[in-house]
Amino acid sequence: MSGHSKWASIKHKKGAADAKRGKVFTRLIKELTVAARAGGGDPDMNPRLRTIIADAKAQNMPADNIKRAIRRGTGEEPGVSYEEAQYEAYGPGGAALIIDILTDNKNRSVGEIRHVLTKHGGNLAETNAVAWMFTKLGYIVISKDKAKEDALMAAVLDAGADDLRDDDDNWEVLSPPDAFQAVLEAVKALGIEPDAAEISMIPQNYVKLEGKPAQQMIKLMEALDDQDDVQHVWSNFNIEEKEIEASLA
Repeated sequence: MSGHSKWASIKHKKGAADAKRGKVFTRLIKELTVAARAGGGDPDMNPRLRTIIADAKAQNMPADNIKRAIRRGTGEEPGVSYEEAQYEAYGPGGAALIIDILTDNKNRSVGEIRHVLTKHGGNLAETNAVAWMFTKLGYIVISKDKAKEDALMAAVLDAGADDLRDDDDNWEVLSPPDAFQAVLEAVKALGIEPDAAEISMIPQNYVKLEGKPAQQMIKLMEALDDQDDVQHVWSNFNIEEKEIEASLA
């Protein structure tokens, strides 16, 4: 499996999605606010906002929360002003990391991220040190028991996807970012609810981690995921199933 979907698998097994619903809502509220500020509050005219609204609904966020976040972004309601930033880093075993944040205090956020990295065997990197290893793509994950390959491939390629990959138990659909929404709608038109769907940073190659570096990497990803200002973390690590099981023990 890819490092990207592997981390999604780890989080699922640990029950992180349910345990951190408050964290999920906080992340989505920030994203809704920033998207509305950047592109306006009409989702029909703002594809980024439309995608985040769909994510929020999938997480069962109340409609009033969604509306208030959008109104804060358009200035119709008072609220905190957030800045976007992206940091690059190295983790245990030389794995590369891209960390996206939304924050009201960049100095505080970078200090917290640096502390977490150092504690778990990583360090911040210079700008463009690892970004070149990743490609920004639409990324959709579908369990194989939800879709037949031929029908899925025909639908997503017609909608603008670049590739359909076999990732053991899942199908991975990759698309240009500007085709992501159309591809996602094509998947849902088949009656399929994806296991994951986002604009993502996909690694060009993967670093296999074993033993202590693998365990350290899992702990690092968890610690970054726990940071309030961290929105997304992408990495190019790849670990075996036994390492996940060891981390769960």
